[in-house]
Amino acid sequence: MPTATIEHVNFTVPDPNETAKWLCSVFDWKIRWSGDAIHGGHSVHVGSDTDYLAIYTGPKGTPLAAKHQSYNQIGGFNHVGIVVEELDAIEEKVKALGFDTHSHADYEPGRRFYFHDQNGVEYEIVSYA
Repeated sequence: MPTATIEHVNFTVPDPNETAKWLCSVFDWKIRWSGDAIHGGHSVHVGSDTDYLAIYTGPKGTPLAAKHQSYNQIGGFNHVGIVVEELDAIEEKVKALGFDTHSHADYEPGRRFYFHDQNGVEYEIVSYA
């Protein structure tokens, strides 16, 4: 039986181009596609050749919902997990962008840390090296 993999995760931010820019910088990713999206919005797909983050914003002028604690909401979006080889080097890049890292841990099967971006999206960065 073939193994299933995750192709992409889609989430909403105020400015997908800004988010895509720093994601490319930190993780050496590329913009795979950018263009018009559902409901008159705009999306930027950023990642590798096999998987990516689809970063969406609604049409101009559409108010965005206030930030919320997704862990307390049924169906809430909690965080994006990203596997890297050089955890310490990635953490330095994240900090250089002004993001505060937290919840550092070292347990099987790997080391990790977390951070929130400028939109309140949480990322878990993990290394299995």
